[in-house]
Amino acid sequence: MSDRVAKMQGAKRADRSEPPLSVVASDDEPYVTGSGAPAPAERRTLEQAIGLQIRHHRKQMGLTVAELAAAASVSTGMLSKIENGQISPSLTTLQTLATALNMPISLLFSEFEERRDCSYVPAGQGVVIQRRGTKVGHKYELLGHMLGGKVAVEPYLITLTEDAAPYTAFQHEGTELIYMLSGEVIYAHAGNSYHLKSGDSLLFDSGAPHGPERLVVKPMTYLSIIMYEKD
Repeated sequence: MSDRVAKMQGAKRADRSEPPLSVVASDDEPYVTGSGAPAPAERRTLEQAIGLQIRHHRKQMGLTVAELAAAASVSTGMLSKIENGQISPSLTTLQTLATALNMPISLLFSEFEERRDCSYVPAGQGVVIQRRGTKVGHKYELLGHMLGGKVAVEPYLITLTEDAAPYTAFQHEGTELIYMLSGEVIYAHAGNSYHLKSGDSLLFDSGAPHGPERLVVKPMTYLSIIMYEKD
């Protein structure tokens, strides 16, 4: 075997032993959050938000573009552009359209001013509330609340003292997550029992009967997050 061939074969073997190149995401690729939730909708411009409100209320009243344009004394072409967010109408035009739609002009801006709630509660300042478990020594501290959205989220810090008693008749709509912080409990759900210690979690359909069945180590604390659709 010639020296040249030997060198070429040696180079090929060396290539096989080298680790594969790592793949680096480009700056254009979005970061992955690990959540299965869809990305938030792209924020609309003010013109688009106003146009959507006008179209929505026009259709609610059963009016065509031509009929609303005539009632507001604007051209059908202009109204079409307003509804599609292609132009920025004057306040006078918006007032005329709002009057024709029998609605306050402020309502045209409501879609653009959508709330993005955030609730901050300093340590030890959760709101103590009364619930069914209060009667058997369960203390509930509400850790925050959201005003907007279609889903209600109720996060509680629950403390069971030495005087607390078991209670397994909780039952309500929604989904609940329990995360143990301290102590131990046998927690019942839908006829099954789960031994929860610090760091353990339990996610379940809260429409089935549930609650602490046996208080193994007291006192105990755990987070309870309840989620359900608003009416």
